[in-house]
Amino acid sequence: MTQQVQPVAPFESSPNTKKMKEKAAQIRKSFQRPKFWVMGFGWCLAACAGAANVIAFKSWNLYASHVTGSTSAMAFRLEGYHQGEYGSESLKEACLLVFSFLCGAYACGLLIDKNQVHFGGKAFYGLALVLNSSLLASAAFIPGRLLPVCLVAAACGLQNAMCTSHFGAIIRTTHVTGTMTDIGSTFGRISMIYLRKGCRRSNLNDVERAEVGVDARKLAVLFGLWSFYFMGGLFGVYMENIIPGPPQRALLLPAAFTGSVGLFYMACRQILKDYIKKLERERFEADLKEAQDVLAHMGSRLQDLEHNDQSVVELDAEMGHMIDALHEVEADFENLVRTHSRMLERTDSATSKPDKA
Repeated sequence: MTQQVQPVAPFESSPNTKKMKEKAAQIRKSFQRPKFWVMGFGWCLAACAGAANVIAFKSWNLYASHVTGSTSAMAFRLEGYHQGEYGSESLKEACLLVFSFLCGAYACGLLIDKNQVHFGGKAFYGLALVLNSSLLASAAFIPGRLLPVCLVAAACGLQNAMCTSHFGAIIRTTHVTGTMTDIGSTFGRISMIYLRKGCRRSNLNDVERAEVGVDARKLAVLFGLWSFYFMGGLFGVYMENIIPGPPQRALLLPAAFTGSVGLFYMACRQILKDYIKKLERERFEADLKEAQDVLAHMGSRLQDLEHNDQSVVELDAEMGHMIDALHEVEADFENLVRTHSRMLERTDSATSKPDKA
């Protein structure tokens, strides 16, 4: 009786194991690892925003990207205005800072038609970066106090709206309140999973491993944003003391970075698009080959099934790995189809214009 029941045990638990592996694959699919150059570019933008915000405070005693603080200041100054404690000038400053940030984000919505990083369609990333650079450079030379800091706030709003969402994670490059919130909550989720399992990774099931892996990748992106924002602010403080002239001249450094990147993108946009398509194609081929290898290996396992009951357990693990690989192939195939469809739409629209003429 015991010998008859042992081979059946793996099959009795296989439906639950299969569902668990499918759920783990869906969790991994919910957050794809960003390309290194995408993370690097976002981190550099965060450094530029950190430097611009510090320079604005050193120059005009106002933070340009603190919309939360400016909104609270509006309520505070409005109460003081009615009590006769503050003049209308301080209330106007807070209102204009919020409005300028909003105008910058609005301009980004006009230039970039989606809230995810993409290089097809009608997204003018180069023009948005050049406009950001122009706003910062203008603030470095315009005299006065309120107008230049409003230009910096508009530049921050424009930059912050350029990449609001990417690969399932909220990305903000001009302030770090939400970033620190996400870092704390994500690290808390990872800690609770390990505490429930006695702080041993070997005790984690497939779903928990997938959740920890996804959260760890998010932490790498978010902590990088915070670190570069801090380093950018530190860099801005030192450069403000080194560069001759008024403190706002240091804004030319982040302006030079965003402007040069924007001009480079505008000049090499087609080359970058072809390169990114090549990377996606290579990734698709690699995932497809991995799936084929897993299928071939599973076939050899089936041949050995008659000789070794342990092969049933190993086969179940191999099938889970195959499901993960096929999900990755599916995601890459959808990206390729979506890219090809956009190319066909642009081709059709380009060919139809002469006919209408």
